Amino acid sequence: MGQGEGARAAAIPVLAEVFRERGYEGASLALLGARTGLGKGSLYHAFPGGKAEMAEAVLAAIEAWFETRIYAPLREEADPRAAITRMLSETDTYFLSGGRACLVGAVALTGGRDRFAARIAGYFAAWRDALAAALRRSGHGPEAAADLAEEAIAAIQGGLVLARALDEPAAFGRTLERVRFRLIPSP
Repeated sequence: MGQGEGARAAAIPVLAEVFRERGYEGASLALLGARTGLGKGSLYHAFPGGKAEMAEAVLAAIEAWFETRIYAPLREEADPRAAITRMLSETDTYFLSGGRACLVGAVALTGGRDRFAARIAGYFAAWRDALAAALRRSGHGPEAAADLAEEAIAAIQGGLVLARALDEPAAFGRTLERVRFRLIPSP
């Protein structure tokens, strides 16, 4: 990996946090540079397309993490209940037990939504479809699985908002437990 590629890779998690905190519109180039420790020239060398390329890189990194840690296991793991349990655990880890906002969800609610519409829709559709696949393998019919998957993702996103709004991360944990009982009912 070249020096420019290394700077780019190292900057992506920092950029993600700035976009999470400030939104796409509120993340100025000055702030992005200051937080990454890259001067304007280095920032543009790593991301020639400017702030839009930075946001695309962040969204691509989130998509890759979710594909590896959540979507693929939901689609492919032989035991769908174990895959769903893993999804909930990984979701809790990723969102720091309710202490981290969903960047994709935040961008979906702001002016950045139009610029990144396809990537945002892809994130939520991939999650819904992968979860529905696991639910179908666990015995739900296609329509019930799709409905339950959509309900679960809406609850997870709502739980993140509630945890942030109340400044009570434990609200997210309680939401995940309710989702767990809906997706994996006790025998």
